[in-house]
Order: sequence, then C-alpha cells, then structure tokens
Amino acid sequence: MTRYSWCGIDTMRVGAGRNRYPRLDPGPRSLSSQYADGFRVALDRRCGCEYDERHMAIKAGSKKEETRERILRAAARAIRKHGYEGVGVADVMKEAGLTHGGFYAHFESRDALLAAAADQAGAESSEQLTRAIAAAKPGQELMALVDAYLSDGHVAAPEQGCAIAAAGSEVPRQQADVRRAASRRIKDFIGLIERQFPEWGRSAAHDKAMAIAATLVGSVVLARAVDDAQLSRSIRKAARELVRTAVG
Repeated sequence: MTRYSWCGIDTMRVGAGRNRYPRLDPGPRSLSSQYADGFRVALDRRCGCEYDERHMAIKAGSKKEETRERILRAAARAIRKHGYEGVGVADVMKEAGLTHGGFYAHFESRDALLAAAADQAGAESSEQLTRAIAAAKPGQELMALVDAYLSDGHVAAPEQGCAIAAAGSEVPRQQADVRRAASRRIKDFIGLIERQFPEWGRSAAHDKAMAIAATLVGSVVLARAVDDAQLSRSIRKAARELVRTAVG
C-alpha cells in the first residue's frame, strides 16, 4: 500500500515552507490537477479504499491489501538490509511467505515494487521517530528524535531503521519512480525535523532542518562503516552535540 503522510482531507501538507504540497506526477500536468488527484485519493481513503501505483482501488482491510502489505514490509526490510540491488523478487516473496507466481497480481514490475517499498520504508522510519517525539518531555522533542536516530539500536539494525542511511547511496542509480519515492521520504524527514522548531514554516527553520537531517544520516553512515565501536559512538556523540549547539 502506497502511503502518503499528507492524507488528511483537511490538510494536504507534507512538510513546511517550500515543500508543503507533494508532486504526485512528474509529467506536465497542472498543479490543480495534481492536487485534485491527491484530494481524490485522500477522500477515497477516508471512505475505506486505497490506491496502488496504477490507481486501482483496493478495499481497505481486504485480503489483497493485507497480502500487498506483507510484500511491501518484506521488500522494505530487504532494501535496508541488502540495498536496492540486493532485492530479488523471489526472495521478497519467500520472506513474505508467498509464492513467486503471485507477485504480478500486486506489482507490474520489480521497479514498481522498489518504488513502493522505498515509500514503505520511509513511512516505517517516520512512525518510529514520531513515537520518540510523542514520548519526549515538552521542549525536548527534537533531541528525542536525534537520540532515537543516533541510538545504538538504529546503528546495529539497519534493516529496521532509516532506508536513506542504509541504502541512500544507491538511489541515484535507480529508476525515476524509485528516486521520486525516496525523494518524497527525504522531504518528509526534513519536514518532521522542522516541525520541532518554534519557528516552523519559516525559511530559517527549513534550512536548519535540512542541515540536521544531513548530519544525522551522514553520522549513521559513518558510525556503521567503521570497525571501531568506540569511534562509532564518538561520531554519534559529536553529531548530537553539534545539533544541540545549533538549536541552542
């Protein structure tokens, strides 16, 4: 199931500032038609339907939707564990407890699966960070997000964490739909950080959020790359203090 973080009918917002509205289609369609499509999808979801990549309505809670969800969760784990190039359709279907032959009832191609799985992985990461924010003390929400992202658990289990930190270097070599899904989730990550600032919605907050997102992702990449546990912790500690100083 392709998920969009902006799916409430009362708001079409995904981030802030320059990224308030999602670009649903890279083609030369007008913005009004894109927003209309987005509203239509949100309305159908409110009524109990979902849309797949071909915009075919799937009844929420149906057996087909549940099966598709299993495939997407397995593919999202595979991307984070093995990278995009390491994702095989047969292996994903086996991980999901399904036969290879049933794949094309849900996706028209491997690239379509990768695009949807990239979106799924981003949604799962966002949900984890949102839970950390919700559990934080008032005024400590941003640092709760930072601590969760730089945690030992996140570094040790890439298959359960941020897909950008796990396989972001491979995204430029993927098909356009995969890059579009990954880009959307990067914007969502930046938007989630930005919303923790009192000045959320202003360009200064957006710029800070982009810098913090880059710091967090880069720190986790380095922390996983080194074979020295103490250095891994030191890299993340330095990143944490840099963010803390930047936000005062």
